[in-house]
Amino acid sequence: MAERALRGTRLGATSYENDRNTDLAPRQDVPFDCPNGHHFSVPFAAEAELPPMWECRVCGAMAIASTGQSPSPKKVKPPRSHWDMLMERRTVEDLEAVLAERLEVIRERRAVEGRAIADAADRAERRSA
Repeated sequence: MAERALRGTRLGATSYENDRNTDLAPRQDVPFDCPNGHHFSVPFAAEAELPPMWECRVCGAMAIASTGQSPSPKKVKPPRSHWDMLMERRTVEDLEAVLAERLEVIRERRAVEGRAIADAADRAERRSA
C-alpha cells in the first residue's frame, strides 16, 4: 500500500518534508537604509558578524545598516612610484655612480660616431677632388 502512495509523483524533484517539529536556527533581522531613500531588512543568523553595508535590493546602491554602526574606513596603501621602488634598492651615491658610467659610455659612442662621420666626409671630399 505504501508503494501506491508515491505512484505518479516525481520522486527527488519535490520534498515531502515539512517544518513541523523542527527548530529553525535563531535569526535576527538587520535593517538597512539606502542613500536613495529605500529601507529594507535582511535576515542573518543570530551569531553571524553583521556587515555594515549591503547592496540595496531596489536600486543596487550600497545601503548602510541602520543599527547605528558606521562602516570603518579601509586602510589604503599609498601608491609606490618608480622612484620609491628604486630608492628601496639603491642609494643616491650608487645612482650617481651608475649615471656617471652610462654618461661615459654615451660620450664614447658619440665620439666614435663623430669620428666615423668625419672620416666618411674626408673620403667623399678626396673622391670628388
